[in-house]
Amino acid sequence: MIAALQGDIWFVAEDSLVVKVGGMGLKVFAPAPLIKQQHAGDPITLFTYLVVREDALTLFGFESEAERDFFILLLGVNGVGPRIALSILSTLTLDAIRRAVLSEQADIFSRVPGVGKKNAQKILLHLQGKVGDAGTSGLVNFEDVDGSVIEALTALGYSVVEAQTALQSLPKDAPRDTESRLRLALQYFFS
Repeated sequence: MIAALQGDIWFVAEDSLVVKVGGMGLKVFAPAPLIKQQHAGDPITLFTYLVVREDALTLFGFESEAERDFFILLLGVNGVGPRIALSILSTLTLDAIRRAVLSEQADIFSRVPGVGKKNAQKILLHLQGKVGDAGTSGLVNFEDVDGSVIEALTALGYSVVEAQTALQSLPKDAPRDTESRLRLALQYFFS
């Protein structure tokens, strides 16, 4: 299995990167927020997972081992394939996934394109007990704030994926009140 790769970005596509490694160009599907940060010629290190099918070998790449591990965990859910697992990681942060599981909010997963209510419930049940509870104190209010920001952005016409990407772009020390986070998220779209 290809566990990681390091090289230069040759080409950036809508849903993937072509990474030049040892004279070869490897097509690596990645979460949308990661792809949006990349430019041709930039060096990159990705933690990868190779999906083997009868008709294809598909490589998926992630910024961290934790993100890759969540991807593998999501593949264990009946009815969730690589594309839906990648869509979940493109839409939700790892912390948002943890908070959704710990607070048993399956509707968070149903906001992801391609995930219905039934699959959202399966994902929640599958992840319970497997996501850990590190740093959960005070996170439920933080999730409520981010949920409010996502609702406000989608009401303004942005997709859930765009809203989540804007939230992920916020600095780690960003204020935790809805108004400030919304203002900062909106700046993402105009910068």
